[in-house]
Amino acid sequence: MRKSLLAALLIVACGTICAWAVQPGEVLSDPRLEARARALSAQLRCMVCQNQSIDDSDASLAHDIRVLIRERLAAGQSDSEVKSFLVSRYGEFILLEPRFELSTLALWGAPPLVLLLGAAFLVTAVRRRTNVSPEALSAAEEARVAALLKEERR
Repeated sequence: MRKSLLAALLIVACGTICAWAVQPGEVLSDPRLEARARALSAQLRCMVCQNQSIDDSDASLAHDIRVLIRERLAAGQSDSEVKSFLVSRYGEFILLEPRFELSTLALWGAPPLVLLLGAAFLVTAVRRRTNVSPEALSAAEEARVAALLKEERR
């Protein structure tokens, strides 16, 4: 009972950590705009943390970008306009999921290519291993094996 209560409290605590990043002063009064702002900030990388969205980050730069997003949305810009502005300012790296373009083709194509090459290597290695037949022993080697077996039986 005590372990389950502790586990439940831990899950609740971990779930609320993400909510601490967005400060109450940042939240827009219009729920629709706020939902758009949260959706956008969940798609953008924190340039300080680099493995977190700005929605989850406590870094001051993430705070500044969240405020900037809300200002632009309040000014009437669309989600794509806000994203384009941020990409022009910070580069493609700010997007947690980069766009599929010619410049990012290697980024999108490398994982499947590496997976296919690995599978081909694995298949080749397994085929080589199963197709190898042991060489027959020479007459001298067979005599030596027979002698060793006789010695062991004594």
